[in-house]
Amino acid sequence: MQTASKKAVNGWAMYDWANSVYNLVITTTFFPAYYAVVTSVENFPKGIPFLGRHFINTELKEYVLAFGFLIVAVMSPILSSIADYKGNKKNFMKFFCYLGAASCSLMFFFDKDNIYFGLLCFMLAGIGFYGSQVFYNSYLPEIASEKDMDRISAKGYTMGYIGSVLMQMIGFGLVAFMPNDTMPLKITFLLVGIWWVAFAQITFRALPIVSKTVRAARKNVLTNGFIELKKVWDQLTHMPVLKRYLAAFFFYSMGVQTVMLVAIDYGIKELQLEDIKLIMTAVIIQLVAIGGAIGMSRLSARIGNLNVLQLTVLLWIGVCIAGYFMQTEMHFFIIAALVGLMMGGIQSMSRSTYSKLMPETKDTASFFSFYDVTEKLAIVLGLVSFGFIEGVTGSMRNSILVLIVFFALGLFWLLLTSRASKKL
Repeated sequence: MQTASKKAVNGWAMYDWANSVYNLVITTTFFPAYYAVVTSVENFPKGIPFLGRHFINTELKEYVLAFGFLIVAVMSPILSSIADYKGNKKNFMKFFCYLGAASCSLMFFFDKDNIYFGLLCFMLAGIGFYGSQVFYNSYLPEIASEKDMDRISAKGYTMGYIGSVLMQMIGFGLVAFMPNDTMPLKITFLLVGIWWVAFAQITFRALPIVSKTVRAARKNVLTNGFIELKKVWDQLTHMPVLKRYLAAFFFYSMGVQTVMLVAIDYGIKELQLEDIKLIMTAVIIQLVAIGGAIGMSRLSARIGNLNVLQLTVLLWIGVCIAGYFMQTEMHFFIIAALVGLMMGGIQSMSRSTYSKLMPETKDTASFFSFYDVTEKLAIVLGLVSFGFIEGVTGSMRNSILVLIVFFALGLFWLLLTSRASKKL
């Protein structure tokens, strides 16, 4: 197939610009900073009460977020197979987009008197983000030829990082203007929801949808959705290279996604970083991530996707070891820059590598649901493991050790994938 028009490609990439502000502004910066203040030991000296016991604040947040990922993992195979069968995955993408954006904006009303409301909005925003991502990712093989997949995938992530940096700077300006107030953080929650919805309209206008006539001719959608899922699974069982790659992706995603979701919490707890420094760190991560996504895309053209992924996972192991021994703010900033460099590259490269290993099919949403379910289950296990170790030992530093194990297992499966693959 040929790559779609520039308008369609740019429209697709704009959704990264629209929704990445949630993932990179809220989850990695502003929500952790605000949550740390609202759920501090001063407000909850015994921990946060929930389901008959008291939890460390970050431990509970990790469990809540993991539960949201579990919901997405359960829903996405069904929804994506229905979307492929009905040809209306854009409508599903819209639903999750609006759910996530509304939940972000409602965080404006989160304070110490309604902790559960804030955590519920945080969870629903995550469901909206990752639910819409299933359908967004599934458009990649439809708009990009194989030779352009790395470049276009990297373009999406690059747009996301640029948009997030702009939103970060807006939030940074608000915090600088009112440095001793939590209101700037709450206003940022509101603005993120508005940003997400507004820019997503560009994507929704650009992406195609199957005509109503074709969709109306298709019956028994729910039943056929499960049939389509079984067909995809049957294909995967006969594709050893793709199976091994998904195993590798599962394990290293446990590490990558957990680091991204807990890094700022780690800086707050272990180093007591101020809000301004946290925002600066997040900006550094995202600026460097732009170079990482573009650089690894170009490197893959020279040495291959799987070799790039193996190198990146090795670097992640080094970062985790350095993070365990980290003691100073400067150490944190240096490690954050390395995380940013690898974060953009590994996410973009993982998505495009999977697209290349997929068979030619029209059921792209169903295939990408397996990819997304693999990632979401990995995040669930990563967050639960991280939170459990923190809860038992009372230190986030000890939780880092389990991430090293995850990355090592991911590297092992990547090596097996390389041995079996002649394509990448």
